[in-house]
Amino acid sequence: MRKHAVTLITALALGSVALFGTTTSQGKSSDTYKQLNLFGDVFEKIRAQYVREVTDEELIEAAINGMLSSLDPHSSYLNAKSFEGMQVQTKGEYGGLGMEVTLDKGVVRVVSPIDDTPASRAGIQAGDYITKLDGEQVMGLTLTEAVDLMKGEVGTDITVTVIRKGEKAPLEITLTRDTIVIKSVRHRLEGEVGYIRISSFTQKTEGGLIEALNEIKEELGDNLKGVVLDLRNNPGGLLNQSIAVSSAFMERGEVVSTRTRNDEHVQRYPARRGDLIDGKPLIVLVNGGSASASEIVAGALQDHRRAVVVGTKTFGKGSVQTVFPLGPDGAMRLTTAYYFTPSGNSIQGDGITPDVLVEQIRFEKAITLDSRRRAESDLRGSLANPNASTDDDAVEEDEEKATEPAAAEKPAKPDEAKSDKKAEATKLTTAKDDYQLNYAINLLHGMAIARNVH
Repeated sequence: MRKHAVTLITALALGSVALFGTTTSQGKSSDTYKQLNLFGDVFEKIRAQYVREVTDEELIEAAINGMLSSLDPHSSYLNAKSFEGMQVQTKGEYGGLGMEVTLDKGVVRVVSPIDDTPASRAGIQAGDYITKLDGEQVMGLTLTEAVDLMKGEVGTDITVTVIRKGEKAPLEITLTRDTIVIKSVRHRLEGEVGYIRISSFTQKTEGGLIEALNEIKEELGDNLKGVVLDLRNNPGGLLNQSIAVSSAFMERGEVVSTRTRNDEHVQRYPARRGDLIDGKPLIVLVNGGSASASEIVAGALQDHRRAVVVGTKTFGKGSVQTVFPLGPDGAMRLTTAYYFTPSGNSIQGDGITPDVLVEQIRFEKAITLDSRRRAESDLRGSLANPNASTDDDAVEEDEEKATEPAAAEKPAKPDEAKSDKKAEATKLTTAKDDYQLNYAINLLHGMAIARNVH
């Protein structure tokens, strides 16, 4: 067993020589060896003297996860099971509770519940802190460990203990795990206005958006006054889908750019489709639960003056996570770059500031709901905005996920009839019950009138 540990440390040390030997002094390589020897000593002490027996696999996985999670809130290690679950989730169908979460101050914080899932139906809200899962404390667990506790067979219950702003005592909420079939795009008509709600950016989002726009145009024809695109509480998703959604309303121009730490590689992503509503007025609704891919869309349409952004300031998750597969051992999610809007502004920590600030109001209590939400900059270890120390532009990346989904271990095959019934039963909030949406529709009518005058 000792030989196994020595082999591991030697391999790490040899890697350090390859990395540092040709670019740094001998002294720095020596320091790296000392640190690796320290790791080996700790590894051996734990294996020999810890109160219970632990496997080498457990220790190495914990060390890797600790190294990554210490960098920022979004870098993490995905073991083989977690990696498989992430791949399934981005396809738009998985089993679980249906909420996007992150780790904040040692406990799980809900970024956003996903529409028509056990989490949303049970009343879980963006900004809720989950402190216990079936009575077990979350404090001290990694995000992956906490998410694993939320996994389970479809139909089984889990009780979560929630601390919510404004509530005097913790809430005990029981959720029933279910197969989550994410219909990421829903739409309806609000008079002569098309309303489109995107709840997350999955592989099915672009197709769903095009289908929604075609149906809206078919129903309203020349009477279409414009479109309200609702990205509130949308935690993000796939980068290519955010580009596709932005492209659907733009004739040309840059959607987003990314930049790595050395500023050598600037990757720019242009619009690629053409405006599907022929320049008609567009309003984008956002709030504190709008993150990552949602902020890319809002920022692009705002910078090109293609849309008026209405609502409250977004979450501010402007970092790029690249997923590096590690063979049969899973994958590593590593923050590799920052997102920049077309005007060169970094989203990180600052988010997107709406053109028109409109708080959400609960009419019966006459209170605002959005202003108390926590943002990316409040997360422990969050990255600073690079605009504070660098110029503009940006670099590389592929696809990323804003947060860790609470997905079940094995997605069960959904019953088609049951899924259709659920979709039909989903209640999309009507404008009269939604102050921000009501404001957006009235504003859009005014924009349509002004456009016709000109």
